[in-house]
Amino acid sequence: MNMQYHPVKQLLQVLYCSVRSLSFPNFFSQKNNPKSQNSKISYDRLIELSKYSNFPSKKIKMDPSSKPPPTRKKLDSRIQTLIKNSIKTNHRSFFIVLGDQAKDQVVNLHFLLSQARHTSRPNVLWCYKKDLGFTSNRKKREQKIKREVKKGHREIGDMDPFELFVSLTDIRYTYYKETDKILGQTFGMLVLQDFEALTPNLLARTIETVTGGGIVVLLLNTMKSLKQLYTISMDAHQRYRTEAYSDLVGRFNERFLLSLGPFKDCLVLDDELNVLPISAGKDVILLEDQDENTLSNSNQKSRQIELDDIKHQLLDTKPIGDVIQLARTVDQAKSLMQFTSSITEKTLSSTVTLTASRGRGKSAALGMAITIAIAHSYSNIFVTSPSPENLRTLFEFIFKGLATLGYEEHLDYDVHQSTNPDWKNCIVRIDIFRNHRQTIQYIQPQDYKVLGQAELVVIDEAAAIPISLVKNLIGPYLVFMASTINGYEGTGRSLSLKLIAQLRELSKNSTAIPGSTANNQASLATESSSNALSYHKPKLARTLKELKLEEPIRYSEGDGVEKWLNELLCLDVQVSPINRTLQGCPHPSKCELYFVNRDTLFSYHPASEAFLRRMMSLYVASHYKNSPNDLQLMSDSPSQQLYVLLPPIRDEEQGNLPEPLVVVQLALEGKISKPSVMASLTRGIKASGDLIPWTISQQFQDEDFPTLSGGRIVRIATHPDYCRMGYGTRALEILDSFFNGHLVSLSEDIATANPVSKTRSSAVVSGKDGNDIRPKGFNDLPALLQRLSERSPEPLDYLGVSFGLVPSLLKFWKRLGFLPVYIRQTENELTGEHTSVMIRSLSKEEADKPYQPNDWLSAFALDFRRRFMTLLSFKFRTFPSVSSLTVLEAANAGELVEKRGNFLTASEISRYFSPFDLKRLESYSNNMLDYHVILDLLPSLTELYFNGRFNPETKLSGIQSSILLSLGLQRKSVEEIENEIKLPVSHILALFVKVIRKLVKAAQEIQKAAIASSLETTTNPAPPLQAKSEVEPDAKSSRTSSKPSKSEKDIESKEIPKRLREQQRELIDSLDLSQYTIGGNETEWKQVEKKVNKTNLEEDQSMTISVSNPNSSKALKRRLEENISTNKSVKKKKKKDGKIHKK
Repeated sequence: MNMQYHPVKQLLQVLYCSVRSLSFPNFFSQKNNPKSQNSKISYDRLIELSKYSNFPSKKIKMDPSSKPPPTRKKLDSRIQTLIKNSIKTNHRSFFIVLGDQAKDQVVNLHFLLSQARHTSRPNVLWCYKKDLGFTSNRKKREQKIKREVKKGHREIGDMDPFELFVSLTDIRYTYYKETDKILGQTFGMLVLQDFEALTPNLLARTIETVTGGGIVVLLLNTMKSLKQLYTISMDAHQRYRTEAYSDLVGRFNERFLLSLGPFKDCLVLDDELNVLPISAGKDVILLEDQDENTLSNSNQKSRQIELDDIKHQLLDTKPIGDVIQLARTVDQAKSLMQFTSSITEKTLSSTVTLTASRGRGKSAALGMAITIAIAHSYSNIFVTSPSPENLRTLFEFIFKGLATLGYEEHLDYDVHQSTNPDWKNCIVRIDIFRNHRQTIQYIQPQDYKVLGQAELVVIDEAAAIPISLVKNLIGPYLVFMASTINGYEGTGRSLSLKLIAQLRELSKNSTAIPGSTANNQASLATESSSNALSYHKPKLARTLKELKLEEPIRYSEGDGVEKWLNELLCLDVQVSPINRTLQGCPHPSKCELYFVNRDTLFSYHPASEAFLRRMMSLYVASHYKNSPNDLQLMSDSPSQQLYVLLPPIRDEEQGNLPEPLVVVQLALEGKISKPSVMASLTRGIKASGDLIPWTISQQFQDEDFPTLSGGRIVRIATHPDYCRMGYGTRALEILDSFFNGHLVSLSEDIATANPVSKTRSSAVVSGKDGNDIRPKGFNDLPALLQRLSERSPEPLDYLGVSFGLVPSLLKFWKRLGFLPVYIRQTENELTGEHTSVMIRSLSKEEADKPYQPNDWLSAFALDFRRRFMTLLSFKFRTFPSVSSLTVLEAANAGELVEKRGNFLTASEISRYFSPFDLKRLESYSNNMLDYHVILDLLPSLTELYFNGRFNPETKLSGIQSSILLSLGLQRKSVEEIENEIKLPVSHILALFVKVIRKLVKAAQEIQKAAIASSLETTTNPAPPLQAKSEVEPDAKSSRTSSKPSKSEKDIESKEIPKRLREQQRELIDSLDLSQYTIGGNETEWKQVEKKVNKTNLEEDQSMTISVSNPNSSKALKRRLEENISTNKSVKKKKKKDGKIHKK
């Protein structure tokens, strides 16, 4: 390419821009003219025509203030060669441009790409931080030109080549913080500027949008040498620095540069397009046309033959036979067949998951599946994704699929675009009315409550949606879900390991249920907080189909950029299985913990890279949410430390790279100055980093805790083949002993201080401009692994951990002696779990002594227990009772031994419960009342029990404690408890009666003991204390004056039993004692006594005697009859006498 100044070119530019901006303003608009792609090449055609013109250049008068014409320079052929090779192989190419004028070379690279493709001009994605450096608005650009013309800085109609490029090219400008909206879209060229704002997540997210044959351009505007990357301050580094740890080393940037060395599809250029000898792309050779056949290997040909065979076999099967013609790969065609199978079943209780790396055609497969669902008369179809802009490809293939089925817009369906300016006219609804009314509607993930009438729900980019919302989107309808699981889009592995694993387990259970259909299956549980905590099995048993796409569509297989990106960010790491027959499972006590030197780990040496990938594979296989940003945190943060647990190395394995069993990532926190803490507490803000110190100081309003030095265990990942074997516990025990000072070697040969790295740079920089970079030799680097006995520990006061509250992790940390001090009341947006903080204090005592928490930790734990018990009826009501019990047990472990024994007293019982309350509890314990009668007493009774106020002898079983906590603290109904613990209501109430009986009996024993002690004090008053005779006169007189006199003591001792007798008499008088009255008069008792005396008891031992009770019903009836007969006889006698009177 010859870059020179030509007056005819300038004239053609003027004519071209005048026609474009004045005569036909809409002619070159792609939106209004479908043939605008050809019109965009017209300027290039004008340039070609200018070569054959004979216009004299001297007739054009130039402004002397204008830019001097650029010098004629030949373009390096390797640039064109790399672009042409990428187009032939359908791979992507990578360009790094250094210099202040790097932006201007984007025009030339785009021109070369357009010429090599022989198709439409490629669209461009331009990502930046804040300032673009130029205006992208057409009106503002025109106003700027007018101002420059008015000032005489440019000729009328004169346009810079860069301005022409911006005007004629379809460019999507995006902030780095808004790149999540470009997921699922495809671009021909990517421009990345503002390198300091780039993160590994952004790098992976944006590069994967480039199609095959496209180019990626990284602009380093402010740099003239790659050596400057070592000292550049990245924006992410601000989050890594803390007050105590601010010495940061840019290891990630160094490793980024070193990774360019073997990168064959990369060229490093300066702002004049000179090739710098950095990457392997400097040796690129043009591929001949006959070599194209060798590029398509036999596997690709066989897959294409297989794809054509599938399409031909299904050609007569409607509607899939028409839609499957759009499939590009065998994997996509097979997944479409599985989607069709689920659609035709119409059970509405199936979930189909489609997982793959980027560029495999997931969104296109979903779009075709929706088309087939429309053909099968599905009426209500909902589509969701993080943003409607992520669904461009999905809706594009919906329209293509409808076209293959003979649907026409406006005749058979209408398209509705969003009026939300943030969504930029994205499609949000399609109404189809060919046979009957059918709807395809976009909803936001948080609007899952509108899915009541849904028949099919399609979730695209599920990994970028919080897992709690994904769970809520699953219900009694057919669900299609597509997700990227490489880990740089949100939850990543969290989705596959948690949600899909849960659905897989439910699918196994559903196969065991005979005749399970959509009608006899309940819906999936949607309580996000309880599911996140317990992961218990929901009621509904769903069928699950797992699909995977491996063959790329966006670019061909073997793409160099994808391989480089996966190696740089460790995206495709997998756990290598360990041959147990050779190595076995060593006992945890024989394994040792080693410190990992990060300078060597990120030096890009082959051995270090292999060990790094093994460490990252354990992270990926664990339960953590992983993203490439974690790699930059591990490498650059000054507070991070890495430890690995290694098995004992045998003699035959000497020299081989060991396989880590456990990886521990530790972050040093604390050591914050008192003024910083006070300023944070008064303003209500907290700085970045130091998660545990700032959280605890804010929750407890304590200004002393952040001044302590602690270590937060960021991650602990165990090899999946060695899980639940004690290796993780062993690693943390060694770490605790190390920081307690129990592993310090007494050898004089070992330095007391930690060894300093030999160098902070792992690369050798040479060359005239400092652009010749290569990694150092392994002998020039410090040792990768270091024994803890050879290293002095940092002075720490505690070890802490912050994790998502799940039962397994809670039990693990509780078993290690960590005490809970904080649980977040709202669930995490990504994982749907409640963040929990647990702490274990460090003591410098002997290792054989049992662990005992410090006073400050005990105070925090007990205060947390009180707050947690109160919140159990609010935000934590959805917690499973078993997990809540585990939290309370862990918090109770923080109560110091010497402070235990604050048991309940009789006076406190009277303060909590009235005599009527105690009577109700006693009646219920005797099965005389319903449990609703005592529900108001349960909160106080439960709080007393779980605070340890009852005697140690009062113990409840696990299931009894669970029922009491659910009813008394969480205020759950019996039906809710039945669903949780899977016991019938009758059994739950029977167990609850036993609980109340135990507690009532304990309260009665406390009252009896109090009465007995008071009576004992009354009958045996304590003797008065005698004053010592050795006391001085003044002190003696003062003591005797304050001591009560002997007469007062006598009066008081007499009044006490008198008052007690009066109280007893009042109680006795208030009782109804008539039922205890003994019947019979004195005459009857004498007759009974005579009868007893006459009887020989030795002969007749079964003698029975009785005395009539005058108050019995029989006696009363007999007396009543006697009175009636007496009255009758009296009346008869008076009647005879003629003297009848009214009484």
